[in-house]
Amino acid sequence: MNVLASPAQLRASFLRWALFMVPLVLLVGFFASQFGGPDTAWFAGLVKPAIYPPPVVFGIVWTGLFVLIGLSLALVASAWGAPGRGLALIVFAVHFLVTQSWSAVFFGMQEMGIALMVIGFGIVSLAVALALVWRVRRTAGLLLLPYLAWLCFAAALNYQFIAENPDGGQRGLDGAATKVEF
Repeated sequence: MNVLASPAQLRASFLRWALFMVPLVLLVGFFASQFGGPDTAWFAGLVKPAIYPPPVVFGIVWTGLFVLIGLSLALVASAWGAPGRGLALIVFAVHFLVTQSWSAVFFGMQEMGIALMVIGFGIVSLAVALALVWRVRRTAGLLLLPYLAWLCFAAALNYQFIAENPDGGQRGLDGAATKVEF
C-alpha cells in the first residue's frame, strides 16, 4: 500500500533532520577551525589586502552559513524517495569535508597557494552539489547560494593575500619563543 505522508509528518521529518544536520555542520566547522586560525605570528605578519574584512565578520558569516547549509541538507535528507537524494547528499558531504580543510592548509600549513586550490575545488564541487541539490529541492539549492557567494569572495581574498605577500610571509612562525640562558 502506497500512502503519501501528511503535511504534519513531512514537517516532523524535516524538523528531525534539521535538529541533526545543523549541529553536525556547526560541529564539523568548529573542528575544522581547530586545525589553524588567524591567531598566529605568521598571519599577523602578513600584509592584509584592502578587501580583508574585520576579523569578527568571519565568525558571524560562517555561523550563519553553517545554519543555512544544515537547513539545506535537512530539506534534501527529508525528501525520502526523491530521485538523486542520496547522490546529492554524498557529493555535498565530499565537497564540505574537503573544503573544511582550508583552515588547516592556509593557517596551519601556511600554504596560501594550496589553500587557493582547496577553495577552487570548493567552488567547483559546490556548483556540482548545488545542481544536484536543486533537482531534489529548489529551496535547498537557494539556501546554498550565499555559501557559494562567500566561497567566491574567500577565493578572491585568498588570491589577494598571495598577491600582497608573494614571499608567503615568514613561514614557521607560531609565536613561540626560545629562551637561552648562559
